[in-house]
Amino acid sequence: MSQKVKINRYRRRITKSLTKGIGKTKTPKKGDLKSVEDVKRVLIVRTNHRLGNLLLVTPLLQEVLDTFPNAQVDLMVQGFLGPVLFESYDRVDHIIRLPRKPFKELGKYIKNASSVRKHKYDFAINAVKGSSSGKIYTQLSRAKFKIYGGDEVDYSKNHPDAVHIAKQQVYAFRDFMNHLGFSRDQFPIKPLNINLTPDELVQGKKRLLEIVDDSKPVISIFTFATGAKCYKPDWWIPFYNRLLEEYPDYHIVEILPYENVSQIEFAAPSYYSKDIREIAAFTSHTQVWIGADCGIMHLASASGVPVVGLFSRANRHVYEPFNDGSFSLFTGDLAYDDIIEAVNSVLNS
Repeated sequence: MSQKVKINRYRRRITKSLTKGIGKTKTPKKGDLKSVEDVKRVLIVRTNHRLGNLLLVTPLLQEVLDTFPNAQVDLMVQGFLGPVLFESYDRVDHIIRLPRKPFKELGKYIKNASSVRKHKYDFAINAVKGSSSGKIYTQLSRAKFKIYGGDEVDYSKNHPDAVHIAKQQVYAFRDFMNHLGFSRDQFPIKPLNINLTPDELVQGKKRLLEIVDDSKPVISIFTFATGAKCYKPDWWIPFYNRLLEEYPDYHIVEILPYENVSQIEFAAPSYYSKDIREIAAFTSHTQVWIGADCGIMHLASASGVPVVGLFSRANRHVYEPFNDGSFSLFTGDLAYDDIIEAVNSVLNS
């Protein structure tokens, strides 16, 4: 374990200890909120900079927008991706951006963090269970109703899918609203959504046709991931060859990571971009996306394409794609045949 990882784990333990007394959501009662139309401003807090973690907020964001038809939403995030990922959500009003490395930009961090006090919110919502910083900023906000994340409640007892990191806070929000007398339990939780515009979709199709012709549909693969989640070339190369054998009537295109590396040694036609929204638009025109658990997996899911997500760790139900047609597979005890079967299920649906 690196020294950096050790320091971060130690820091998180200290932060959790210091914030242990913060964040027990006060149970409201019917009548505390007269009408959902009265809610004008909501704060959602997700103090993280990673692509996947920010996209995992979108089910909660959509739930809030659907629940409060007259509300504008402010988001508190870290890093530079927030404005890119949420730019086409018309009712996202302001994005409070915290620096990725607070101690290197302490002045900016304090200035931006204090802006959480600028508005009087109707609701403030911590967007991920167990986030110490999320609880702190929810507490600091001037909100009438504060939802800290349901650390004290196990929603999976009534909702087995509540183990999913993107769904558990939707259930926490719904539970809070049920106490206020406004139920949305009859509605399915919406999947991740980057909310691509018609123009972006047109450009995504154009980019795809620059790489392959339109004589065959396209299977997209992504062979990279960070750390232990990354499958090595000795796994990917035989699997890629198997895909070529199984799907001669499909183009197979590799979407390359920011690092511009390939676990199949660039054997397939490939697509490279640093533009997150362009990658999503490109991916949306393929028939299925196959790859390991990573931020780009969540981006593919948010583009609407069916995803076959490959998990080397036993946490797939926490992070698995759940848009229509998607599968998650724990590959520890799977053969290539099992993955092909999942791909067939997508392509034949």
